[in-house]
Order: sequence, then structure tokens, then C-alpha cells
Amino acid sequence: MKSHDDVDSNPRTQETTMHDVLVIGAGPAGLQAALTIGRVHRTALVVDSGEYRNAATAHLHNLIAHDGWDPERLRAAARADLERYDTVSVLRGRVTSVAGSSGDFVAELADGSTRRARRIVLATGVRDELPDVPGLAQMWGRQVAHCPFCDGHELSGRRVGVLGASAPHLGHVAALLAPIAADCVLLAGDLEFDEQVLAQASADGARVRGGLVERVAPRGDGLTVHLVDGETLELDGLFVAPAVVQSAPFAEQLGVELNPSGGVAIDATGRTSVAGVYAAGDSAHHRELPMPMASVAGAIGSGMVAGAASVGDLVMQRDPVPSAA
Repeated sequence: MKSHDDVDSNPRTQETTMHDVLVIGAGPAGLQAALTIGRVHRTALVVDSGEYRNAATAHLHNLIAHDGWDPERLRAAARADLERYDTVSVLRGRVTSVAGSSGDFVAELADGSTRRARRIVLATGVRDELPDVPGLAQMWGRQVAHCPFCDGHELSGRRVGVLGASAPHLGHVAALLAPIAADCVLLAGDLEFDEQVLAQASADGARVRGGLVERVAPRGDGLTVHLVDGETLELDGLFVAPAVVQSAPFAEQLGVELNPSGGVAIDATGRTSVAGVYAAGDSAHHRELPMPMASVAGAIGSGMVAGAASVGDLVMQRDPVPSAA
């Protein structure tokens, strides 16, 4: 892997070099896509903004052989893997816009320079927009989480709350937490529950507490929920349902189709609706799914598939193979 300063110290050379694939984003999906491309000696440039969805958390879970790792440790190990491949470069920087078409895409960076590539893999991820409750953002990734698969086990036998966007969401999370939490409180706010949802929540060992949440505050390794009626609830952890939005404008700039969820629509190979553009990670999902799975394992898998598809299309369309050094 070439240095973070890109493939050449000459800015003009950097801007005119045609890469096989430009990978935008250096989380698990983007790094895996680059590794897959590098394994067959195609040129890949990864642009790493240094911002990651899971930066707020100290541990990632539900990934075999790496369960409990610091997310930065995983990214560092992946970047070290890429150093073995001379055709892969990682550039620290921020892409601001992307234009062009299959065979000749141009990305403009925040420093005013440009990079060119025959194909693009969008691995830019999403941004979580938390409910408007004071205190949530400060505890996000620690006492406050959104995925029981990622963070439920660590709350085994403890008291857990769920702040949901809808009654069905609350009921679904309560069912996931039923075998884990000793006590589960569904913070319903002004949501209305039908009898069936209430009965199922009760069967799952959860109880519904009405009343809006005024704020939350840290309490040791747990938190205190303050309700507008003056009552407080002491919890060991809280699950919320953030709104998820694209963290970058490139899908819109390139005109790719979006799913109703706002995620980039991809087929089983990571191809988008625009030729030469692929997407991987939690910013994209198959049209058959309602939303992407927030999973490092899933992001890695989708990065591998998108990277392989981008190279496969280069081969099938007989784009020139880079000459051997």
C-alpha cells in the first residue's frame, strides 16, 4: 500500500492518474473493498475522511475473532493488511463532490485537488440523528445504544430502557431483550399501544411507562432518565431508535436510486442503478430489505462483494489492465 500522501508527491500527477477504483470511505466496508481489489492487482485509491459511525464506542461486537475490539484497532489492522499491496493507496482527505460516468469519474477533494477513476465504491456510511432529548448525545456509544445484537449481551441481568420511535419498534426491541435484561422498561412517551402489543410486551417481561422523557444524565456506568412528570428511572442502559441519513451527498450527486429508507439501492453484487457505481456498508441495502443491518460483519461482507463486482465489470468490459511495474 502506498502512503497516505497518495501515489506521487507531485500534485499534478495525483490529479491525472487514472485509478481502476476509487473507494470513498475507510470504514470496514471500504477497507475490505480495497483489499479485494488489491488482491487481483487492480489500482484502488481509498479516501479516508477520518470520520466513522462507530467512533463514539470503545468496543465493537458480533464479529467473530474480533468481538470486543476497539473499532480503531480493527481499522488499523485493516490498513496494515493493505500495506502489502502496491496497487492500493490510502489518502487522508475529504471528498466534496463526485461527477462523471463509468470509465471516467472525477472526485473533487476539500483541498481543491481532484482524483480520477474508472469505477467508484461508495462506502461513506450513515449519520445517526438521535431523538431530541438532552443528554443522549453525550452518552451515545456508551450507556446509550441502538442495536441489541451489538450491545445487548453486555447488559445481561440488568435494568434496560427502550426509547422507541413507534409502538411496534418498542415491542420488537423488548422481544430481543427478553432473554437478556432482568428488567425492561419501554419509555412510550405519548405513543399509543394496542392490546396485542401490550400483551406481547408483558409476555416478554417488559413494562410500558408513559410520559415524555425530559432529559437523561449519566449515573456511574448507567444513567438516570428524568420524565416530565418529575419521576426518575435509574437504568443500566438505554436503547434508542435514531433516524439514519446519508453521511455524504455523493449518491445524490451521481443520481443513484435510493430505497424508501434513504439507503442506496443495490443488487446482490453491490451495483447501484448507475453504471460503474457500487455501494457497500450501512449506507446501502438490497431493495428487498426494509433497511440496512448496522453490522461490522455485514459491512465487511458487502465491501468484499462490491470490490469484486467493480473488478469483474472492468474485466468484462475489457478496460485496460495496468501494466506490470
